[in-house]
Amino acid sequence: MFPVELRGTDHQVLMWANEREIEPAALQQLRNMGSLPWVYGVRVMPDVHLGKGATVGSVIAMPNAVCPAAVGVDLGCGVVGVRTSLTEADLFDLHRLRRAIESAIPVGTASHRRDVDLSRLGLEHGMKAFWNGFKDLHPGVQKLESRAHAQLGTLGSGNHFIEVCVDQDGFVWLTLHSGSRNIGKELAERHIEVARSLPHNRGLVDRDLAVFLAGTPQMEAYRRDLWWAQDYAARSRAVMMGLVKEQVARHFAAAKPTFGETINVHHNYVAEEIVDGQQMLVTRKGAIRAGKGELALIPGSMGTGSYVVRGRGSEASFQSAAHGAGRRMSRHAATRTYTVADLVAQTKGVESRKDQGIVDEIPAAYKDLHSVIDAQQDLVEVVQHLRTVLCVKG
Repeated sequence: MFPVELRGTDHQVLMWANEREIEPAALQQLRNMGSLPWVYGVRVMPDVHLGKGATVGSVIAMPNAVCPAAVGVDLGCGVVGVRTSLTEADLFDLHRLRRAIESAIPVGTASHRRDVDLSRLGLEHGMKAFWNGFKDLHPGVQKLESRAHAQLGTLGSGNHFIEVCVDQDGFVWLTLHSGSRNIGKELAERHIEVARSLPHNRGLVDRDLAVFLAGTPQMEAYRRDLWWAQDYAARSRAVMMGLVKEQVARHFAAAKPTFGETINVHHNYVAEEIVDGQQMLVTRKGAIRAGKGELALIPGSMGTGSYVVRGRGSEASFQSAAHGAGRRMSRHAATRTYTVADLVAQTKGVESRKDQGIVDEIPAAYKDLHSVIDAQQDLVEVVQHLRTVLCVKG
C-alpha cells in the first residue's frame, strides 16, 4: 500500500500517508518542497501535518543545500526513554511522584534558579568545552547565554512531556520529549531570516523554503549553530532524565530501582548521510532516523502511550520513520472544540494535570498513534508498546 507518490512535483515525493487524509495546505507545502531546485527527494511520514514553510513529518535529502525551515525552529527536539527494574506492581501514590518531578524540573516558561549539579548526575563530561562554544554562535544570541544555562534541563511547554509508562511485560519506563528551548528557537529564526535575504532564493513560491548552499559562509554559520543547538537539546534531555531518575529512586527507595540503556533520538535535525550511494544532507522535521537495527521511541499524544521501535533501514524512506502521532487540528481549534471535561475523560487513568491550560494537548487533537504505526510497518518493527500512567506537561 505504501509508499505512494505525490504527483505534481519536480523531484520524487514518496508518502507513507493517504493523500486524501492530508490537509490541502500541507499537500501544497509538500509540492513546494518537492519543486525546490536543490532537492534530491522528499519522504513523507504518516504523521504529516502543516508546518511553517515545510510540513512536520517530512524528510528532505539535498546534496549541496539545506533548508532551515525544513528542520524547524526547535532545533534538536527529540525524545528519550529508559526501562527501569520497577514493575507495575511497585507503583504507588503517582500524584506525589508527579509533584516531585514537577518540583525538580521546571516546566512551561520556568527555568532553573541555579545550574544543575551535573557532576551529581554524572553528566559533567564535555560541558566546559560545550559552553565555550557559545561565543562562536550568532552574534544576536550572545546576550542569551545565562538564559540558556538556566533552561538546560527544563521541559518547556506545548507537546513536550515527561511520562511514566508500563510496557507489555509489566516493566516501568521513563520517557520525555523536549528540545533546545529558547536558544534553539532564537538561532533558527535568525538563520531563516538570513536565508530569506540571499539572492539565489528570490522568486521561490514560499520564501520560508529558502536554503543555504554548500561552500558559503552562511551555510557554515548555520551548520555550526545547528550542531551546537542539537547538542544542547540532547544534553538537556539527559539532564532531565537524570533528575527524573533521582525522583523515581527516592520515591521507590524500598524497591531499589535500577535503570537500563537510554534511547535518545532527535526528530528535528540535520545529518550527513549516504542516500542512494551519494553523500547528502538529510533534514528531518518531525521524523526520526530508522536505520537497520536502531532503537527509537515514537510517542503519541498526551497520556496515550508510546512505541519502542527498531528501524528496518528502509532505503525508500531515506531510513526514516514518523516521530509521533502528529496533530490533526491546530491548538486554537482544539481549545475551541474541547473542554476540561473532555480532557478529564480522554486522560482517564493517567495521573496528570486536568485544566484549561493544556486542553490544546487533548488526545483527540492528534492522529491515532496505532494507525500511524500500522502505516509504517515496512519502516520500523515494534519492540514494545508503552502505556502511560503518569504525564507531566508544561
